[in-house]
Amino acid sequence: MQKQGLAMTFNTSISNTACKPQKLVIFIPTFLSVVFVIGFALSALSLYTFWFRFKKWKPGMTIQFNLALSDISIAPAAPFMIAYFSMANHWPFGQFLCQLKVFLLFIHMYGSIYFLTLVSVHRYVTVVRLTEHSIFKNQRHVKHICIGIWIFLCINALPFFFVLKTSETNNVTQCLRIHQTEMSTVYFTWTMVILFPGFIIPFGISVTCYILLGAYIVKMDSSLSRRKAMKVKSMAMIAVSLVTFLICCLPVQVSRLVAVIVKHLYPEATCQLLYKIENIYYIAIVLANVNCCLDPLLYWFSSRKFQVAFKGTLSLFRCQFKQLNLNAGNSIAAERSTA
Repeated sequence: MQKQGLAMTFNTSISNTACKPQKLVIFIPTFLSVVFVIGFALSALSLYTFWFRFKKWKPGMTIQFNLALSDISIAPAAPFMIAYFSMANHWPFGQFLCQLKVFLLFIHMYGSIYFLTLVSVHRYVTVVRLTEHSIFKNQRHVKHICIGIWIFLCINALPFFFVLKTSETNNVTQCLRIHQTEMSTVYFTWTMVILFPGFIIPFGISVTCYILLGAYIVKMDSSLSRRKAMKVKSMAMIAVSLVTFLICCLPVQVSRLVAVIVKHLYPEATCQLLYKIENIYYIAIVLANVNCCLDPLLYWFSSRKFQVAFKGTLSLFRCQFKQLNLNAGNSIAAERSTA
């Protein structure tokens, strides 16, 4: 009886190494497509506003520009991700593009976390420590910090080009999937290594800064209109930042942690359980990309000047779009008249 039980466990474990790729519910690629289009448009408009409508940047604006840059960094990989999710997790694009996708996904995800943390620290320093000297109030130092974050991100993401590989299961090519048994040790090790420096520590710093900031502005005398505006602006930024962390960052970190633990430490887990965990993880990845839509709210609430400049950018592109339509209509009318 014991031998039979061991045999069943062994057979289940073997079957788990070759779980057939499942077709994801249409919601996942569809929602990712909508998020990508809206997020890309908002991030591109924000970058245009920062770059072309402000001659002189303050430290806060420099951080926000880099946050927008990290948001839009996923753009080259998003179409491949949507196609991958739509084709029953079959990756026909080759190993290099798989590695590039994971590289950009890492840059996008952790770049957002680090720059959101930097936003929280900067906001705390400029409001609560207004009279004190700090490197976060110096434009040159903030620029160097942002460059340092980009270098750190690239160094941590580069190993994927040397370690990560696509694999074949049931004649289906896989890229960054829980069912890649030969990669389970790599995924488990990397997840455990990056968990604290990549999420827990930055999230803890952000929450601490926003708790201290919230406690300070609650006690602030808001009788003056200027202080009242600062209070409203700070509360809005706290709300947007925490919502972004809770919706876009926390689910993907937790679901990935559960996935790698189950796959690596419990090889007897059934394919059905792995499928459920995988679906939750993919939904979390889609939610992680929602930050491209939420972060522009952070820029909007942070500065009245950005609101005016962003409205100007929208008006400019609206006028250009109308002009293009008008020119196209005139060209069609001219072709018909000559015909």
